[in-house]
Amino acid sequence: MLDFFTIFSKGGLVLWCFQGVSDSCTGPVNALIRSVLLQERGGNNSFTHEALTLKYKLDNQFELVFVVGFQKILTLTYVDKLIDDVHRLFRDKYRTEIQQQSALSLLNGTFDFQNDFLRLLREAEESSKIRAPTTMKKFEDSEKAKKPVRSMIETRGEKPKEKTKNSKKNKGAKKEGSDGPLATGKAVPAEKSGLSVGPENGVELSKEELIRRKREEFIQKHGKGMEKSKPGKSDAPKDKGKKAPRVWALGGSANKEVLDYSTPTTNGAPEVAPPEDISLIRGTGPGGQLQDLDCSSSDDEGATQNSTKPSATKGTLGGMFGMLKGLVGSKSLSREDMESVLDKMRDHLIAKNVAADIAVQLCESVANKLEGKVMGTFSTVTSTVKQALQESLVQILQPQRRVDMLRDIMDAQRHQRPYVVTFCGVNGVGKSTNLAKISFWLLENGFSVLIAACDTFRAGAVEQLRTHARRLSALHPPENHGGRTMVYLFEKGYGKDAAGIAMEAIAFARNQGFDVVLVDTAGRMQDNAPLMTALAKLITVNTPDLVLFVGEALVGNEAVKFNRALADHSMAQTPRLIDGIVLTKFDTIDDKVGAAISMTYITSKPIVFVGTGQTYCDLRSLNAKAVVAALMKA
Repeated sequence: MLDFFTIFSKGGLVLWCFQGVSDSCTGPVNALIRSVLLQERGGNNSFTHEALTLKYKLDNQFELVFVVGFQKILTLTYVDKLIDDVHRLFRDKYRTEIQQQSALSLLNGTFDFQNDFLRLLREAEESSKIRAPTTMKKFEDSEKAKKPVRSMIETRGEKPKEKTKNSKKNKGAKKEGSDGPLATGKAVPAEKSGLSVGPENGVELSKEELIRRKREEFIQKHGKGMEKSKPGKSDAPKDKGKKAPRVWALGGSANKEVLDYSTPTTNGAPEVAPPEDISLIRGTGPGGQLQDLDCSSSDDEGATQNSTKPSATKGTLGGMFGMLKGLVGSKSLSREDMESVLDKMRDHLIAKNVAADIAVQLCESVANKLEGKVMGTFSTVTSTVKQALQESLVQILQPQRRVDMLRDIMDAQRHQRPYVVTFCGVNGVGKSTNLAKISFWLLENGFSVLIAACDTFRAGAVEQLRTHARRLSALHPPENHGGRTMVYLFEKGYGKDAAGIAMEAIAFARNQGFDVVLVDTAGRMQDNAPLMTALAKLITVNTPDLVLFVGEALVGNEAVKFNRALADHSMAQTPRLIDGIVLTKFDTIDDKVGAAISMTYITSKPIVFVGTGQTYCDLRSLNAKAVVAALMKA
């Protein structure tokens, strides 16, 4: 049973609606528009909202959307056929009104589509009932049942019947006293000579005898080539220049070579570490203001110069005809027109590190968006598809909810509480390093930071954070801030409960007046159930303001599985998932920025920070247009 079926224009005007239940369809349809249609995610033609499943169809020629909703637990096989039939009937019946005036004219005049819809719904339901249920194939109907039982029984030692032609050739080999293959002294395999490998003259050969006979036949067949012995190592010419062995100092002879290259200490006193270079730690860029990400490479300038040079070989007339050759004219696009272009676009996206299934969904979304759309007179299929794909990619990277940490921190200050950020991710992606970069950015903006060392699993994790805290304290000493400690490391050692340490750190920050608490967690894979349960417990108990997933720009497609695993292992009724993404090691991928598209497409979460280097200033904010330009670059 259908919950609702509605037809509305892309401008938001509802033309017709069928209500199968008393509940309103406004909420699910608005969620579909907000999460799918506006975000250019129309590659699946299906959307789930709470307990409902919504399927939709776009009519780009008349700017209409057909949406049907039903319960998620139901399996209605006729829904796709119903949408196609309703779309076809509605378009053919009211084509004149829509083309001559607009969709609004349908509401002003006599508009009755209820009876036609009920007829189509009845036909679709009856067509699904006519189909006979698939029955399992019986053994009597299979090919194996047609074979006789005797043909499937194998007797040990029984020789399979050979063809008459082969039996006549080997007839002389079986006779005693004849000059058969064994009498000539030549070894012939048993299969060719007609001798059975198993019993011989009624006597069963043992395994050792059979191996010995095979060895003798092999030696007789290949014995001539083995007579010549290969030259050994002793026959090889000796090297004239022989390396002299090393003579050690304790062996009686003095060795002039010095093996200890360390700097000698004076009077046995421990060597003092030299003062750290603040410029190397800090970096050269401004730390308080995040710059936009620049994805341009050195190859762009040469490509631009080559593209701007006019071609001397092509004439003016030939260039004009070449340009007009690729034009389509004022016609509506079909799937056949876009198929070859979309295939090239899909392969290009996959080559730029976009996940394969995401690339397929993106191209399918562009095809649904352009199918039936009337093109301009001077527009090619390639340019139209490429422009639509660029717009979709920019729309995907634009966040639904903008994460402004500085504004949220100031709002938490007004409520006299610390702003809590939790970092999570898989092993080795750079969580601690980028936590230190974000700490430096917050310190440059005048906020005090408390770092909670909740990675109690990895050896050296606390020491790594201690080194970062010491360097950040050197950059922002307390005397420059009126004696106030700007950065502090809260640690409890290893092997402790991470959720308890985070709770104590937040309480300590509230009592000491710290502005921000950055919680560092242990790296874990999404299939590690105990560690994922511990992370879900930490997030549920402490309720941080922001949960950031840290992923690599090259292999960062695991954010989808990590987000799903976090929901599966959560103890809360409504699990808390990640709120944003930190993309690390962005300086190692050149223009293969497809992981950013994959992560934001599936999770629908914004990329808050981008790590581009090894110093504290190598932190950027995402520029969607620059990333898409690098992604579409050939």
